Amino acid sequence: MSSLRSGFTTGTCAAAAAKAAALLLLGRLGKPEVEIELPEGGRVCFPVVLREKNGEEARVGIRKDAGDDPDVTNGVMVIAAASFHDGSEIIFKAGEGVGIVTKAGLSVAPGEPAINPGPRKMIRRSIREVSDQGFIISISIPGGRDLAAKTFNPRLGVVGGLSILGTTGRVRPFSCPALRESLRCALRVAWAGGVRKPVLVPGHIGERAARRYFSLTPDQVIEVSNEWGFMLDSLTEHQWEKVMILGHPGKLAKLAAGDWDTHSARSRSALPYLGQLSRRVLKKELSEFPTVEGLFASLGEEEQRTLGHCLAAEVRRAVHNRLQGAIPVAVFLVNLQGRCLGQAGDLHPWKGADQ
Repeated sequence: MSSLRSGFTTGTCAAAAAKAAALLLLGRLGKPEVEIELPEGGRVCFPVVLREKNGEEARVGIRKDAGDDPDVTNGVMVIAAASFHDGSEIIFKAGEGVGIVTKAGLSVAPGEPAINPGPRKMIRRSIREVSDQGFIISISIPGGRDLAAKTFNPRLGVVGGLSILGTTGRVRPFSCPALRESLRCALRVAWAGGVRKPVLVPGHIGERAARRYFSLTPDQVIEVSNEWGFMLDSLTEHQWEKVMILGHPGKLAKLAAGDWDTHSARSRSALPYLGQLSRRVLKKELSEFPTVEGLFASLGEEEQRTLGHCLAAEVRRAVHNRLQGAIPVAVFLVNLQGRCLGQAGDLHPWKGADQ
């Protein structure tokens, strides 16, 4: 089997486009391609797919190739517009489809274009290969505003479009560093916004239930996806007062079973664990059900509460041990309709508007 093909980050494409735009503005872009150096070493050429010069501004577009990684920005056009300004500084602007940072806690200050420090460094270095003059560089990604809705940007307080990302310059197929960095950013944004009692949820079902049952601020609910081990370990970077784990038992039962990456391809089904638990607390055999939702639906209300509360306590115990008792933990389980199935720990801190 052939290995998966790597690609390039939006930051790399932005650096290539910015260098080419500067060359075009200087009247020196002779070739239909541009070469830049990657942060991890080596040089790479990119074909120029758009080039325009209108008076005192030059625009160049580079098509992003993310390789075999399922990146929402694969195939987008990353465009850099370059114009001169007095002095030697390189000033960054957000064009169409590139977001603006609105919250503290990220690596870029509020009010700045969402062009991360790594790409900024790449852009500066690439431009300095051809000129010491001052430039205003505006990065845009047509369609970026719509694509950003599929990312963590709205939750992180990046509005109006995508972020320009990348530290090594390359995209490794099917790797999770970008997701994990987004999750850590979400924690930093919550902390910087005054949150001290976060609520961690697997996804939208958990978030909807959290806001239905509890009085929470916008930054207080943080989606973890499947990265529970990473996220719980990352909690220790701040002095949180308490944490709530809230979601469907199909995901959260896996934590009690010792699976901290809950992706279906990288973890066991929660059903065997729940089958064992039901035999212990209900004295019933429930192994014939194909889904956790179906298992709970087969029970009467009292049995649902008994099993749900017991499972919540087991999840709480597992998370407590993972955190080594550093942060008080509460757990709240819901079904697919958002109805409470069980709970464990002190939930009162989230009942009011207190964060």
